[in-house]
Amino acid sequence: MPDTIQAIANPYEPSSRYREPAELLKPVVDPAGWYPADFSDRERWMYRLSDSEIGELHDAVASVEARGMDLKDITKEDFPLPNLGPVLDDFAEELMMGRGFGLIRGLPTEGRTRLQMAAAFWGIGTYMGTAKSQNTKGHLLGHVKDIGGSYKTGRGYMSRDALMFHTDRADILSLCCLNNAKSGGEHRIASSVTLYNEMLKRRPDLAKELTWRFYRLRKGEIPPDQPQRDWVREPIFSVQDGFLSTRGPSAPVFKAQELPDVPKLTDAQKEAIDMFMSVAAEVSVGIDFEPGDISFVVNHVVLHARTDYEDWDEDDRKRHLLRLWLRTGRRPLQEDVAQALAGVVDEKTVFQTPLEAE
Repeated sequence: MPDTIQAIANPYEPSSRYREPAELLKPVVDPAGWYPADFSDRERWMYRLSDSEIGELHDAVASVEARGMDLKDITKEDFPLPNLGPVLDDFAEELMMGRGFGLIRGLPTEGRTRLQMAAAFWGIGTYMGTAKSQNTKGHLLGHVKDIGGSYKTGRGYMSRDALMFHTDRADILSLCCLNNAKSGGEHRIASSVTLYNEMLKRRPDLAKELTWRFYRLRKGEIPPDQPQRDWVREPIFSVQDGFLSTRGPSAPVFKAQELPDVPKLTDAQKEAIDMFMSVAAEVSVGIDFEPGDISFVVNHVVLHARTDYEDWDEDDRKRHLLRLWLRTGRRPLQEDVAQALAGVVDEKTVFQTPLEAE
């Protein structure tokens, strides 16, 4: 009976997944081109776990825990989910070929250890893609938590600062909420397909400016087979084999302006970036995380941002999200963009899955 009740209440519904081949600087027809109003009646992007599905997850976690497996060694085959597995396979299809984002709700946190939460998160992630390193420490499992960092001087996820709309260096960003902040820290997303179409409609000249290969700061964290310089170049809007991809013009673009060998942004480029950010905010939607929520964002078609926040004094109550960068290899990408998604590694990288923020 509980499964039947929860199944009726489950708001999830896949998109049509209908798309047409994209052409650069022409309007794009894609299921990832949504507006906030499309979800005004219900949260179609949210899948609620049933009691039996939660039981399957707990059994799979218990199995890998009993075998003493390191998180990084757990594969999809090590994490069988007889009934939930096919659901996750279709959910992955919806992410990559549908609306480009989604959330799984209902994973219990009460009475579960950090290892058990991380194993459940990792196991679900194996149905979506392959985890990639997020820094030169080889962290395949990341932690979004304020440990005294600053968005201006370092990686924003280590701070409580607001983060502007951006994309990460992965096909899919996945977050698992352990704790919320005392106040603030709202997760916001925006369809970059909608943003692109709106810019084309309102200011096609500025949309064209964003097809230029912008310079981005990349100090350290450079794979050994790539040029060892402090910048990379990527277009903000690009199309490859009929697929649109968008890269957020966030902090790395502005930080690169301080490098002596990087040309200064033109007035038109600055205006285009300003419009990009303005339209992103206009077409964005906020998602309120609950402990145990697991969210997914496809970086090529969805931007994400965060408001600043006030945290709790007690460390065990502080805002804390686990993070995965997942590679699927399922979407054709312009050469510069594909290079940026190679994972953050160098010749000394040792892959690890720490259970605490470092």
